[in-house]
Amino acid sequence: MKIIRTAAYWLFILCLPILLLSTSIRIAVNSSELYSYGFNKYNISQVTGLAPEELDKAITGLITYFNDSEEYINVTVIKDGKPFTLFNEREVGHLKDVKGLFRLDFRLLLGTLIYAVIYSGLNYILWLDKKRVARGLIGGSVLTLAVIIILGLMIWINFDWFFYQFHLISFTNDLWLLDPTTDYLIMLFPQGFWYDAALFITLGTAALALFMGGTGWWRLRKEKQAEQAKVKS
Repeated sequence: MKIIRTAAYWLFILCLPILLLSTSIRIAVNSSELYSYGFNKYNISQVTGLAPEELDKAITGLITYFNDSEEYINVTVIKDGKPFTLFNEREVGHLKDVKGLFRLDFRLLLGTLIYAVIYSGLNYILWLDKKRVARGLIGGSVLTLAVIIILGLMIWINFDWFFYQFHLISFTNDLWLLDPTTDYLIMLFPQGFWYDAALFITLGTAALALFMGGTGWWRLRKEKQAEQAKVKS
């Protein structure tokens, strides 16, 4: 039983960075504010020739697509007074691959969350060891921050290399090789946007880790105070 509990404890710690990072990615994917920020910062309306309200349609269409069960995306906007299909066949194929990554992210989020809840419940109810959960939260927080520091340095030192390697690892085809002069997916989301999104995700994950670690430290302190009070009484 001791071996099982030890293995479960370390698995709990290892799950937490995945949980926090996947949560940050999920938030970013569904954050219309992040899209709007990037569109404004990089003058996407001027680059694409699309009015701001049409760009809002694109944001809504993308967020809806990433959360529904449709296999392919179909976003129609108005350009020069006429209906216009925003993404061509190659872009649609790439967005299907991207949606697959976001689905994987959600499965990782859900799986690690379920494990974390079950593990915490077992410690609180069955094993009566609240301090182990608190230590796990602190350990998971430290591990998450270490991972984020490494990722942050990679992004800061050479984002172009990081971005390129990410695509090589994540996709089994070359649909992501698009033309920024003709393909609207690249016009909407230039490299600078992805740099900002990566910073948003890393900083968001770090903030979640600090909150989680702080919660664990507070809980551990409360448990120690309770034990000291019992000894004194």
